Amino acid sequence: MAKYKHVDVSEQLLEDLVRQHTDSIEEGMIYVHHQRITGSGRLDVLLVDSGHSLVLAELKVVEDDGMLFQALDYYDYVSSHLEAIARLYGKFSIDPTQTVRLFLIAPSFSQSLITRCKWIDVPISLVSYKCIKLEGSDETIPVFSEQTIPSPPDVLETHSLDDRLNYITDVEVRAIVKTLLEQIAGWDTTGKILIEPIKYSIALKVSGRNFAYISPRRKFFLIETFNQDGKWVGYPIHSNEDLNAAVEQARDSFTRYRK
Repeated sequence: MAKYKHVDVSEQLLEDLVRQHTDSIEEGMIYVHHQRITGSGRLDVLLVDSGHSLVLAELKVVEDDGMLFQALDYYDYVSSHLEAIARLYGKFSIDPTQTVRLFLIAPSFSQSLITRCKWIDVPISLVSYKCIKLEGSDETIPVFSEQTIPSPPDVLETHSLDDRLNYITDVEVRAIVKTLLEQIAGWDTTGKILIEPIKYSIALKVSGRNFAYISPRRKFFLIETFNQDGKWVGYPIHSNEDLNAAVEQARDSFTRYRK
């Protein structure tokens, strides 16, 4: 294995890396523009995902709770001018009928910021990064990973399972989720498992308690559940090969909560 070292980067370099490695943040995502002037300043980066939703990315090179509020100011501007932005960047096929997504990209996020995101009715993704240089190379390589945001308590809204599944644009990944849900339903032949679509996820319940969530993304999904240490974590699933550990943890949680 090649030797490497972690390196710090400037905000300008981070912006360049995000523009150059957009597909590494989320598969199928494309760079649109950067440093667009708004009434609140210059937003960092505009992207479009594989489902044609506009994505606003706010970048920081240090942990900074203030980035959330700054990003929401930009989010308000972008959402309010979505049709004009879609026309301006017509070659990217931005769909103005879809909700704008918000990405916060930073080395790490405080628990306070993560908790605040839980209560904000905006599709937010927290993406942490590390930058490395391979031995003998001057190239800086970013490594991105999504941070799990806990789901808020359920509210009385109507959402369909098809809506959640169809959010996934990758047909094979969508099929994996369908098969997985059938597998989970079979864990209890008495029908005590409740598979409930909520606003951005699919809640999995037994005995009235959530033991896991399945959270769709465009090209993959997250299985969110408790690990062996009792910590709530998210497992990104891109293919069947990624399933085993996550499903095992979800089944452990199911077993603990089943009465």
